[in-house]
Amino acid sequence: MEAKQRLIVALDVSTLDQARKLVTELHDLVGMFKIGLELFCSHGPRAVEAVHEQGGRVFLDLKFHDIPNTVAGAARAATRMGVAMFNLHAAGGAEMMRAAAEAASQEARSGEAPLILAVTVLTSLGPEELREEVGLVRPPLEQVVFWAEQAKDCGLAGVVASPREIRWIRQQCGDGFLIVTPGIRPAGADQDDQQRVGTPGEALAAGASYLVVGRPITKAPERRQAALNIIAEMEASDR
Repeated sequence: MEAKQRLIVALDVSTLDQARKLVTELHDLVGMFKIGLELFCSHGPRAVEAVHEQGGRVFLDLKFHDIPNTVAGAARAATRMGVAMFNLHAAGGAEMMRAAAEAASQEARSGEAPLILAVTVLTSLGPEELREEVGLVRPPLEQVVFWAEQAKDCGLAGVVASPREIRWIRQQCGDGFLIVTPGIRPAGADQDDQQRVGTPGEALAAGASYLVVGRPITKAPERRQAALNIIAEMEASDR
C-alpha cells in the first residue's frame, strides 16, 4: 500500500459538521477515518454514513467488550453499516472474539467482512497504572503479545497496539497479521495524554500496518500540511 493508504485520521470531534469538514479536507490524503465514542454516541450510524457519503472508509473504534452474544450482535450491526474495520477488547476473552469473527463473516455472506481488531493495552496506560489500577500481573509487553496471539488464534485480522510492542507482535504473529498503531506523535510533538508513543517512522520500521493519528493532524494550524509531513516521514521509512 501507498503510505497515505496506511494513514488513519481520528475524527475525535462531537459534531457531524466538524467531521465532514475534516473528511472533505483530508479524504485524498488518508486511507481511513476513525470514528470513536464521542462522535458515534453523538450521532450514531449517521456519522458512518457521513464519511461514506464523501467517499471515505471507516474504522469504527467502539472497543466492544461484553458477553459473546452481545458482541456478536454488535459485530453484525457494524458489518451492515459497511465499515472497513472495527475493534473489540481482547480482555473480553477468546469466546467473545470468536463470536464476533463468526458473526461478521456470516452477516457479510458473499460480501467482504470488516477487518476485526483486538485492542490490547491502551496507549494511555503505563506499567504503574496497569499494575496498581488495572491489576494486570504481566508487564505491558508480555500482556500485549499474549493477547495478540490469542486474537490471531480466534480468527481476528489483527490488533491495536502501541508503537512499543509492534516488533514483538510481528515476530510472534507473522507478516500477514495487522498491527494498527495509535499513539503516533511526530518528533518534537506533545504526548498529550498518551504514554507509550512513537514517531511515524519508528512505528513503520518496527512493522506497523496502519498508523492512527488524531490531534497532531486535526489540531494543527494547517491540517493538510501536517498530514503531508507525516506521509513524507512514512515514505522515508519505507525506502
